[in-house]
Amino acid sequence: MRALSLLFVAGLLGGLVPAAAAETTTVFAAASLKNALDDAGKAFTAQTGIAVKASYAASSALARQIEQGAPADLFASADLEWMDYLAARKLIRPETRVNLLANRLVVVAQKDARVGEASFTADWFTRALGADGRLATGEVNSVPIGKYAKAAFETLGLWGGLQPRLAQADNVRAALSLVSRGEAPLGVVYESDAKSDPGVKVVGVFPADSHPPVVYPFAVTAEARGTGAARFLDFLKGPAGRPFFEAQGFGVIDAGKSGATQ
Repeated sequence: MRALSLLFVAGLLGGLVPAAAAETTTVFAAASLKNALDDAGKAFTAQTGIAVKASYAASSALARQIEQGAPADLFASADLEWMDYLAARKLIRPETRVNLLANRLVVVAQKDARVGEASFTADWFTRALGADGRLATGEVNSVPIGKYAKAAFETLGLWGGLQPRLAQADNVRAALSLVSRGEAPLGVVYESDAKSDPGVKVVGVFPADSHPPVVYPFAVTAEARGTGAARFLDFLKGPAGRPFFEAQGFGVIDAGKSGATQ
């Protein structure tokens, strides 16, 4: 009888817990989104009871993990290519896909560095990097920030001289950290990343026409469990989500527009 009584009480207590509290939504997101999504996730959980668990890395690494079966419910990429990669393999729900955010490409230096405003010339980078300094950014063949940087340097006619001096990191936050710690005198990151680290300062903003627009597409994955991912995406797209992105320096793309507003 005692055992039955305990089971009865446990059942009553279990019935008092909202069903949503047991649901967790797993988000795979570009490293540059960490601050904004962490804050937005806390607000969403407080509102809905649905927990948000996020994994941050380069979009390329996350897309490949999803391809290999990693349990992600929502994917947020720092470029269109890696979202297209998953779409081609039917690993996202296409009706949920939305280009949500825009960003700008910037050159950063350590906060106290004696570096003037970037002129985007070979002479300026040679002086700013010094004899043996490296320019930190993402891996240029796969990591979005590295691909954007390469495209910009090619457009500006600087690629040949700067390529040998690159320090190519696994993701944008790793590149940012190299500059913040003083291990690289310059870095190419997103404006939102520069805003997140008080140890760096922006010394130049790349011309918008020097690289493809920096666009962040979001989509619910094909294997998403429950309704949490769709609800979180709706939250991020709505007026409740916008302040979290704007506070970190992102541009929010108006609904119905496919291009980036910089």
